Amino acid sequence: MEKNYITVWDECLKIFRDNLGDSANFRTWFAPIKPVKLEDNTLTIQVPSPFFCEWLEEHYVGLLRSTIRRTLGPEGRLEYSVVMDSTNPYAITAESGFRNETRNHPTAMPVPPKDHLPDPFIIPGLKKIKINSQLNENYSFDNFIEGDCNRLARSAGYAIAENPGKTSFNPLFIYSPIGLGKTHLMNAIGLQSKMNYPDLTVLYVSAELFTQQFVEACRNNTTNDFTHFYQLIDVLLIDDIHKLAGKDKTQDAFFQIFNQLHQSGKQLVISSDKSPVELQGIEQRLLSRFKWGLAADLQVPDVETRIAILQKKIHANGVEMPKDVIEYIAYSISTNIREMEGVLNSLLAQSILNKKTITMELAKKMIDQIVHNSVKEISIDYIQKIVCDHFELPVEKINSNTRRREIVIARQLAMFFAKKHTKSSLASIGAQCGKRDHATVLHACKTINNLIETDKSFKSLVEDLDKKIKS
Repeated sequence: MEKNYITVWDECLKIFRDNLGDSANFRTWFAPIKPVKLEDNTLTIQVPSPFFCEWLEEHYVGLLRSTIRRTLGPEGRLEYSVVMDSTNPYAITAESGFRNETRNHPTAMPVPPKDHLPDPFIIPGLKKIKINSQLNENYSFDNFIEGDCNRLARSAGYAIAENPGKTSFNPLFIYSPIGLGKTHLMNAIGLQSKMNYPDLTVLYVSAELFTQQFVEACRNNTTNDFTHFYQLIDVLLIDDIHKLAGKDKTQDAFFQIFNQLHQSGKQLVISSDKSPVELQGIEQRLLSRFKWGLAADLQVPDVETRIAILQKKIHANGVEMPKDVIEYIAYSISTNIREMEGVLNSLLAQSILNKKTITMELAKKMIDQIVHNSVKEISIDYIQKIVCDHFELPVEKINSNTRRREIVIARQLAMFFAKKHTKSSLASIGAQCGKRDHATVLHACKTINNLIETDKSFKSLVEDLDKKIKS
């Protein structure tokens, strides 16, 4: 049976995935490619831009060559077709290829009639170039759970998507430690912008990839093309801008692009692991521009928001999970949403693929495997949950002003274990235990220590709770 171009490319993709896994490199550089035709043992593939073609040939030519030989034989050949504006009679269809070890020369650009000379400052065909936005369809506003921790950033992002480049949030600078949703929010802004304005050109790119592209452009003497390309974007989302630190030439290129886009009323969204005032190694002229719009941080979500995130994901997968397991995950992992979702994904995989019942024991095992390979981080939320479960009390009770003895003891135990197992200050512990002051925490710890020394049954209770907290 004769192969067609679709089946050949599907075979190639399987080989690429075997070599690269389902990694960012595979999703960025191979998933967007479309097969076009197969003629005379030559497979033609369509790539989104000239930079894409150059990057493939620079970094993956060996893999491409070996894969084509495996699927088409020793005489197999690959050609690239760069998407350009089909309505422009002088647009280039840039094709290049290789046969064994020899690359062909790109197709030459046709010379237009003298009365139709193109503007020398416009790259032929680039204005209508089909750009892969590099957005993750799973990271939408629909599954971005709102809470006190992210309300400002989410509201600003949604307002931008409703009217890109026309709000006072330009640029929008989003910052937080890793794993709290920066990338999700940026993708959500891009997806919603595209949905509201299909004709806009939206591009999500990491600062690391931006740097790699710029280095390639410098190497190939195409920096003007690189700058012009980015200046055509309507909504530019740059992730992890802190990775430009110390890269002066790349910062200079981004400065030019930033100015042109901002002056043209285009939207910029930038993320970082630090606020603009804390960034090191970034030029002051860039930092001052980051402050033009809105700087919004994403904070560690409270336990209610973490539970809501888990419930949303569980519902989307159509799987049932015991309430106590959901709460255990939410209380156990408090500072990194990515890790929390990783544990949940593993549990869902066990349930769906291996047909296992999700139990507390399985949840603890997953958390130990995925998160707690290093020293376990114990949160105050988690301590409160363990203590309240023992006394069969809702957490709200120990954070209230109730003076019932059982509730007071539970509250004091929570403070005692928080001082023992966390690095939080006494003031911070008191603030999270019903907005009490540091003196109350000290009194609680002294009371618990006295009870341990004088009451054997109470000492046994404390030891049991301590084991649960550390398990």
